[in-house]
Amino acid sequence: MDAAERPTDCRSDVIIALDVSGGLPSSEFSLMKTFLSQYVAGLSVDSGDTRVGLVTYAEDVETVIYPNVYASSASLQAAVSALPYVQTGTQYSNTAAALTYVRTAMLTSAAGARLTVSNVVIVITAARSYHATNAQVRI
Repeated sequence: MDAAERPTDCRSDVIIALDVSGGLPSSEFSLMKTFLSQYVAGLSVDSGDTRVGLVTYAEDVETVIYPNVYASSASLQAAVSALPYVQTGTQYSNTAAALTYVRTAMLTSAAGARLTVSNVVIVITAARSYHATNAQVRI
């Protein structure tokens, strides 16, 4: 879909939760970054309709990109491409903690999210959450 075909009333804040637990080989992390870069290129970041935030998680959750930081697709793609591969030292993936963090810390005006637009949360993981029953978090 090119820019002329995109709906103009789809304002949203997109938060991506990226699993970086130790079970993820560096080659797969590179594939994740490539996918994310291509994905954000298709969003309406330049127009301001879409804001994108990113958290990484294993046992703990860390904010990497706040939703109000990047105003262009190119700068956002550069930030995603620059994400370092970090060995967390753990095989555990706490998806429940990531989802809770997204809801309570990222989808807030303090973090740069807008309260008057749709919220989209994307979880990219290569592992099963070690708190699988807790991963059912209401967003």
